[in-house]
Amino acid sequence: MLRGLVLVVLGTVVIGGALDLYMDAPRDWLSVHVLAEFALMVVSCTTGLLLWRAWTSETSARIATARSLAQVEEDRRMWRQRAEVPLKGLRQAIDAQFDTWGLTPTEREVALLLLKGAGHKQIAAATQRSASTVRQHAVAVYSKSGQEGRAELAAFFLEGMLQPQVQPER
Repeated sequence: MLRGLVLVVLGTVVIGGALDLYMDAPRDWLSVHVLAEFALMVVSCTTGLLLWRAWTSETSARIATARSLAQVEEDRRMWRQRAEVPLKGLRQAIDAQFDTWGLTPTEREVALLLLKGAGHKQIAAATQRSASTVRQHAVAVYSKSGQEGRAELAAFFLEGMLQPQVQPER
């Protein structure tokens, strides 16, 4: 809407200037009045064209970005769909291990958020607990699991899953 209004105003300046020159019918085309009117028309026309080109380019970039984002979303949806069964199995395996370690429901919640990569402050905000309380739960998780920290906890569940597949030499 604003873009159209700007172009209409600039177009009006160009047309108004041309009409003014026509109606004045100047005898001397090199007079200050005629040159100023002509300069105003050229500046308005050039500005309108430059703005139109910039807006067209920006619109194309926005459309390309939206398409790219849609493709990323579709890729993520497809990955989640393909990985649904293995992820469900992983979640069940994690729950079973939490049972083995004897984690409380709160410790389980904190442990899962730690596995997702959340920090103590993020977990505190998400669970409406203080950061020190979350830290205490994290320490209890590490103690019960025998892990030294967040990285070891994640490695406990992910080690072996992310090994590169070795291709036999030919």
